[in-house]
Amino acid sequence: MDGRGELTAMAPDDTGPDDLGPYDFEPEEFEDFHDDGPRYGDVSELGGMEIPAALKGLTLFRDPYLSMQAFNLAIVDGFLNGLEQQVLRRLIDEERTPIDDSMFLNAQSQMWIFAAYEVMRTWRQRAKDLIKWHANGGLQLKLATLKEDKGFHHPGNASRAAMLRDVIADPGLVDRLRDDLKRTHVLFTRMEYLRVSLAKHEVSGKAKMLAIAPGYGRINSWCGALDYELNSGQYILGYINRRDIADSLRAIPSLPVPSDEELKSFDAFMKGPPD
Repeated sequence: MDGRGELTAMAPDDTGPDDLGPYDFEPEEFEDFHDDGPRYGDVSELGGMEIPAALKGLTLFRDPYLSMQAFNLAIVDGFLNGLEQQVLRRLIDEERTPIDDSMFLNAQSQMWIFAAYEVMRTWRQRAKDLIKWHANGGLQLKLATLKEDKGFHHPGNASRAAMLRDVIADPGLVDRLRDDLKRTHVLFTRMEYLRVSLAKHEVSGKAKMLAIAPGYGRINSWCGALDYELNSGQYILGYINRRDIADSLRAIPSLPVPSDEELKSFDAFMKGPPD
């Protein structure tokens, strides 16, 4: 058993695994537990602001507009937690995929994943830029450019200039940025693979290779979120759902800093065997 419920993105004429009808499922799947209990925690125990708190703990994630995006993720996460629970309850009670709720969940889940990816991508690019400018002596030049009088107040430039001044005043922030980039590397890479599949219908890093089944999700029998395949060409690397990403974001403060060897091994795994 792998914890995934019935298919939610199938055409009516399709058939599911083991020649099941497209809206059938095996009740035994809902008895699947890890040795230490259910795979996911109870959403009722979430306070609601864990995602913004975790993201704002990243070095120089203090930009008010990035913070606003983090709060948006938390607000919609709370809504989707409830919708995922509703879809799972209906699947169990009705013994068939609730098509209406599942289609809506699929649409909303993809939009949330895109938003979460963009928050992380934006912060990571800024962190990489600051590290690069520190290394090549370009911090002062970039700061001068941001401080140029443009004839109007530019809050975005002012916020970015404050980050540059912080790094100039405390070069130790560069090491913290490097650690935070490593700490979030695995999570972000998995998000990137999923985002490329969902949005571009391609395999990440292989622009000429089409994704096998972009947008095809199965209801996870532990939490109700939709499991999407992560694949590298013909090889399935695993499955990931929106709840996995949300829980990983909440866990950022407790994530260890992986070694360069560990990251190299992970990247090699994500590339998959040679085609």
